[in-house]
Amino acid sequence: MNFHTDEQLVGLYLKDQDGLVFEELVKRYLPLLFSFTKRYTGNDNNASDITQETFVKVWKNIKSFDQSKSFKTWIFTIAKRTAIDWLRKKNELPFSSLEKEQNNFVDSLADESMSFFEKLLLQEKSKELVFAVSELPKEYSTVIGFHLNNDLSFSEIALKLKEPLNTVKSRYRRGLILLKKIL
Repeated sequence: MNFHTDEQLVGLYLKDQDGLVFEELVKRYLPLLFSFTKRYTGNDNNASDITQETFVKVWKNIKSFDQSKSFKTWIFTIAKRTAIDWLRKKNELPFSSLEKEQNNFVDSLADESMSFFEKLLLQEKSKELVFAVSELPKEYSTVIGFHLNNDLSFSEIALKLKEPLNTVKSRYRRGLILLKKIL
């Protein structure tokens, strides 16, 4: 059965309800799911429990699996959700106990969103930066633009511009020095 795809094995299992076919899926995914869930829990015993629970959920819900989709994605999604549920249960803290400790719990949470004035200031600084970059010689502005706007590495920029890597790096450094002077 090693030559069947996961999706073919699911089809065989759904057709005959053959336990050996399901066992093959378990053999394929047991080590992968165990190491995956261990990253969530950091503990072998907990990862083992979550992996086992994942296979129980797969067994119970395999009839709802869409065979046109990836089985691997489906089973890992179940494992991830099972691990997250486990972590929630483990760290469960009723909201009412928070209220007892601190009457104005919600009021004490920091508002991390930007104020209107902070957004306005950020827009102004962005405009200044765009203007300053446009004032640079083209060779510098191109490299800085590719790096900042397109998130390209210096190697990728060098390939795109058909320039040596060290040339691209020095243009970037020189461009930044000029930007500081302009700003």
